[in-house]
Amino acid sequence: MDADTDSVVAIVGPTASGKTGLSIALAHAFGGEIISMDSALVYRGMDIGTAKPGMTERAGVTHHLIDVIDPTQSYSAARFRADALRLVSEVRTRGKRPIITGGTMLYFKALREGLDDLPQADAQLRTEIEADAAARGWPALHADLARLDPATGARLKATDAQRIGRALEIFRLTGKPMSAAFTAAPEPLPFRLLAVSLEPSDRAVLHTRIAARFDAMLAAGLVNEVAALRRQYTLTPKLPSMRCVGYRQVWEFLDGHIDIAQLREQGIIATRQLAKRQLTWLRGMADLTRLDCLRPDLEIVAKARVTEFLTETS
Repeated sequence: MDADTDSVVAIVGPTASGKTGLSIALAHAFGGEIISMDSALVYRGMDIGTAKPGMTERAGVTHHLIDVIDPTQSYSAARFRADALRLVSEVRTRGKRPIITGGTMLYFKALREGLDDLPQADAQLRTEIEADAAARGWPALHADLARLDPATGARLKATDAQRIGRALEIFRLTGKPMSAAFTAAPEPLPFRLLAVSLEPSDRAVLHTRIAARFDAMLAAGLVNEVAALRRQYTLTPKLPSMRCVGYRQVWEFLDGHIDIAQLREQGIIATRQLAKRQLTWLRGMADLTRLDCLRPDLEIVAKARVTEFLTETS
């Protein structure tokens, strides 16, 4: 095996940690193409609220898995793994360096370890679960899940209706917790992987970045973007696309349930909570090169680590 040609770099980390900028810099430095590992960037038309790389950024570096489905559709961790493995092979065939970047930790875990086969959705069972939720509330179903599948229950918020419903559906169909799907022996990757995790030495600074970025999204027209999507597509607030951070708060605003000040406050809080969950995932992962995303020489240090990795023997 040629250690250089069989080497792939992944940049992971919480939202607002600088993954996009660093990945583009590495792509320029090492002749790379970027494979997005973000469950929100897959949606067409969702540009502002996802901090999607602009056309100028994408003009200099080829990006993959951005704008691949409509907001009415869904995308899965299993599909991401299949797409990512295929794209890594294609990028390497072109003599380019694959650089995987994003903050969807479930996708990252699926890529590194694989996923067990999960049962297909059962419409009748899902209807029963939603009827139960309508009667008792999603927090009550979350409590049920926490008893049946403590690991998944601890990972999900009590308001995450989509994932709670899916976890309960899997348990009722198989008699096994969804978390069991992630306990199988890892599937070896067909390449060497350097995973660089961007983690803040000062959480307060990351929170300041998050607030500033959400304000910039609002100023750039996030509300108008969601309003346009609602006109263009047949959307509901239960769709995965509209459950994305920022989009669900704008939906509430457009429906008149909250005012603009509450939209801003709730959007920032939700984004901070997302960052906290991402960091929790990362703390539990091994074999990561952890770099302080706030250090001023981050790009220099990251390039040095990638260079070291590429010269290592397999």
